[in-house]
Amino acid sequence: MTRLCLLLLAAALNTADAADTHVYKSVAGRDLKLTVVKPPDWEAADKRPAPVFVHGGGWTGGTLTQFEQKCEYRLIAKGDKGPPIDCVHDAKSAMRWVRAHAGELGIDPNRIGAGGGSAGGHLAAFVGMVEGLDDPKDDLSVSPKANALLLFNPVFDNGPDLGWGHSRVGDRYQEFSPAHNISAGDPPAIVFLGTADKLIPVAVVERFKAGMEKAGVRCDAHFYEGQAHGFFNPGKGGKEEFYLKTLLEADRFLVSLGWLQGEATLKMPKAE
Repeated sequence: MTRLCLLLLAAALNTADAADTHVYKSVAGRDLKLTVVKPPDWEAADKRPAPVFVHGGGWTGGTLTQFEQKCEYRLIAKGDKGPPIDCVHDAKSAMRWVRAHAGELGIDPNRIGAGGGSAGGHLAAFVGMVEGLDDPKDDLSVSPKANALLLFNPVFDNGPDLGWGHSRVGDRYQEFSPAHNISAGDPPAIVFLGTADKLIPVAVVERFKAGMEKAGVRCDAHFYEGQAHGFFNPGKGGKEEFYLKTLLEADRFLVSLGWLQGEATLKMPKAE
């Protein structure tokens, strides 16, 4: 994965040798920032692929270091029982900023992915699949649409049938739920889920995969036996084994899309 040009909003690895932070949006006197992580051989003239990673936390919290670097978007305020409107606004704003600045960032504006875990996975899928709910202050002439999706136990189904977050979105779930907005124009996706995840049943991911494939869109799903929500995070209940396994699968997925070339720089440790 270190062969990628940049990891934006949140970096999945800490092996790059340079990072800088940019304000992608200012709201009510607050600057929202994303961190750009550049590989050692980065040049401004490059046109490399770049994923935008978003942290999880149920739209109400989460650690800014889930993917090792800073990422910021507005969370739902304490006591607010409504839908994640600010969250989806900011996710689309960030994607637009990245695409609009692709030239100076050394990335290909047609190979900008989106990824994230849990609620961050929802936002990643949202910017790839759902029309509307744009920040009215955005430049709508710039597309926020992701070109590929890397989804780690994503809460991308917000509907009444086993979906997560339905209590927040209610009857508006079709506006927010990527699983209810599948179309032939969606980007290819890879999804990772533990079979013991208490928030997302395996059946939800299987249904999503079937819907994507029915629409003619590639969707790879990888299930990890007995693993719980957040299993891909190293430490804090996660295991290094699954952190590496999921990243290597993501690497192979991006190679198959032609976004990466050569051997992966990550390796699974040899069994003792």
